[in-house]
Amino acid sequence: QVQLVESGGGLVQPGGSLRLSCAASESIFSFNAMGWYRQAPGKERESVALIYKFGGAKVEDAVKGRFTISRDSGKRTVYLQMNSLKPEDTAVYYCNAQRGIVGTHSDDYWGPGTRVTVSS
Repeated sequence: QVQLVESGGGLVQPGGSLRLSCAASESIFSFNAMGWYRQAPGKERESVALIYKFGGAKVEDAVKGRFTISRDSGKRTVYLQMNSLKPEDTAVYYCNAQRGIVGTHSDDYWGPGTRVTVSS
């Protein structure tokens, strides 16, 4: 059973930074992509950033230039560096691992989520 465990969430002031981590129970290369989604109160879950098995990444326009996704295969961990945080970034952030065709969500795994609150 795949386990994904997020950490690094918390309360931060606008303009601040946080780094989220997602530790996987198996090699991150057993997935075609890993990444981060978020769900704000009253809104649907949305994609934030993905990093692909063979390299490359996709960062959504809402966070492009502020958020960076990276990975450490030795630690089986994917990171989300979040800079210049805004109140609208407030959400629960979920780690996602896709073993099926990327984007089809046919074989996905999810972490329990970590809450990020951006407020003064």
